Amino acid sequence: MNNRQKDNLFKYWAILCTCIGILMLVIFLTNILITGLSRVDWAFITSLPSRKAELAGIKTALLGTVWILILTAIIAIPIGVAAGIYLEEYGKKSRFANILEINITNLAGVPSIIYGILGLEVFVRTFGLGRSILAGALTLGLLILPIIIVATREAIKAVPKTIREASFALGASKWQTISKQVLPAANGGILTGVILALSRAVGETAPLIIVGAATYVSFTPNSINDEYSVLPMQIFNWISRPEKEFAVNAAAAIIVLLVITFFMNGIAIYLRNKWQKKVKW
Repeated sequence: MNNRQKDNLFKYWAILCTCIGILMLVIFLTNILITGLSRVDWAFITSLPSRKAELAGIKTALLGTVWILILTAIIAIPIGVAAGIYLEEYGKKSRFANILEINITNLAGVPSIIYGILGLEVFVRTFGLGRSILAGALTLGLLILPIIIVATREAIKAVPKTIREASFALGASKWQTISKQVLPAANGGILTGVILALSRAVGETAPLIIVGAATYVSFTPNSINDEYSVLPMQIFNWISRPEKEFAVNAAAAIIVLLVITFFMNGIAIYLRNKWQKKVKW
């Protein structure tokens, strides 16, 4: 078998695996929609959790998810973007810088449960934050921070050097060049990376279980120090119960979570396309 035949064989195998994966995803989504779509209504979204499946809703978990998402964004985005700018534009090339870059890239692939253990030890026990929204948001902020840093650096790196050189030639300072030329040109890539990172955070369960997210909360959170639940935790709680009605509730909650995730990914695609059309090299 020559190299061309090997390449064709690999290509056909990749196509077959992709088709199987898509087919399985379609079957899964179809089953979820058939099972849970009839349960998704305004009452389901606005009702508190209940031990009776027909009365149970996702209001507490949905609001907890919103709290966690907003607070995680407030914590992670400024630090991640600032770190990406510094490492790409100001950081000096050295052995320490290379080690730091490698570690940041590796951290993006660390299993989320490791961040949960870190959050439990640092935020819950050492800082005494307990089972609060703040502890969960800080943990998820650590989880997505490497992703935002890498996305920011790659977006800045994609900006042509000619833009920087033209700005310097006109007498602009380094910060003026970065803030007025480089960042506007890289905004599409940065925002795409940020939204995809938040999309990952929205679906995480393992770190929140470890830092103390509750599977059942009978009240809506009113501050960052309150106990909370999130949609993945609520789904886990319902799917682990033997009653069929709770499985229907879990399918309905999965649909809501998928809608949120698809909406965020859609925004990321829209922003990327918008900035690609707006910025022409």
